[in-house]
Amino acid sequence: MQVRTPAVAGMFYPKEKEELKTVIHDCFLHPLGPRKIPPTSGDEKIFGVICPHAGYMYSGPVATNSFYSISSQKPELVIITGPNHYGLGCNVAVMKEGIWKTPLGEVEVDTECAIEINKISKDIELDFFSHTRDHSLEVQIPMLQEVYSHKFKILPIILIQQDYQTAKKVGSAIAKIAKMRKTMIIGSSDFTHYEENNFAHKQDSALIEPILNLDLDGFYRVLQEKQVSACGYGAIASTMMACKELGAKEGRLLKYATSGDVTGDKSSVVGYASIVFS
Repeated sequence: MQVRTPAVAGMFYPKEKEELKTVIHDCFLHPLGPRKIPPTSGDEKIFGVICPHAGYMYSGPVATNSFYSISSQKPELVIITGPNHYGLGCNVAVMKEGIWKTPLGEVEVDTECAIEINKISKDIELDFFSHTRDHSLEVQIPMLQEVYSHKFKILPIILIQQDYQTAKKVGSAIAKIAKMRKTMIIGSSDFTHYEENNFAHKQDSALIEPILNLDLDGFYRVLQEKQVSACGYGAIASTMMACKELGAKEGRLLKYATSGDVTGDKSSVVGYASIVFS
């Protein structure tokens, strides 16, 4: 069985188990986090979430808002989509089989669902190599391992191609798979990159509005007109599409902040948002 070893442990998050658990714990209690330790007592039906994927020191507190909101769910399958920053491998790739390893243990890929999603959409190719270097999916997994005590499998989908038509196909395929299992969907993306803090807030506020309205056309229109530099826009769009097909009525912004809000350096920032679809 193939093992996907950590690519960014020791960089984006600690490589030692106990230190990693402490950092995640502190992210939940951070002023930009939910300020509570999971699980939540809420039983709201949540179809999916948007999470950032920077280093935990920067985006971890914002990310924990989404993870807290889904912490009382018991999914059998977590489908994670994110951008392929390195352009390695296929335009859209799902890992067919194997294990993703983190300092907190191992999570198995759902082979049956990987094969099925490839049958549903040939745009989603079965490929291991595409997943070897990127952090966008990897940083979500220790958070999941920490909030879920039960056993779950993952379906990792990484995107080079993120245009409107691709996102629609991927989102529709994800929705079909989600009906086969008790599923949670995670769209992994940061928002504006390397702009002044106030400008980033304005750009991202404009892009978040159609996300909350589950308006795919409006999302791509704002993305193009304002040239918003959100790296995982196709992951956001496919998550919106899938959640809408599954019955989501709206998105809700749990937290938005930038790296500048965390570090105090507001001259060149990256935007982060936690959004839930219910």
